Amino acid sequence: MAPTAQDYIDALQLRAHPEGGFFRETYRSDRMIEVPASGDDTVVRRSVSTAIYFLLEKGNFSAFHQITSDEIWHFYTGQALDILELSTAGELRCTRLGPDLLQGEVHQYVVRANTWFASRVTAGGAFSLVGCTVAPGFDFADFCLADRSALLAIFPQHSELITGLTR
Repeated sequence: MAPTAQDYIDALQLRAHPEGGFFRETYRSDRMIEVPASGDDTVVRRSVSTAIYFLLEKGNFSAFHQITSDEIWHFYTGQALDILELSTAGELRCTRLGPDLLQGEVHQYVVRANTWFASRVTAGGAFSLVGCTVAPGFDFADFCLADRSALLAIFPQHSELITGLTR
């Protein structure tokens, strides 16, 4: 019998993530760098890089959010995952992270810093286990979960998607 999402959650000791899904940090560089703080002229220290496991199940989603670093997504197992991004010009981009390169899915994908994005398991899938590598390293101080009404005010043309992928 094929492993289930719960099998991976248990084996990898994943816990609930504030944006949705389950995660566990697997790497945090000891090397530090100085980067501009979000929203002002101060400088903060961050790890050079961090990495996590991230699992989403059917019926759940990673809510629209943004971080101040680039995030590289890596596909591991399960079904494909749709990564949905909103550009500053209001364009919607959907990238399918998954196992089938010959059908246009990709094994790796970079979400650029400060991009509003969300993700969900592709229709018909049960779960997706991926990894995320962030550089400069992730810190919750650099994480912003979208406010539905604020995002709708910026991108009214995507109201159905935003309403469905915010909490």
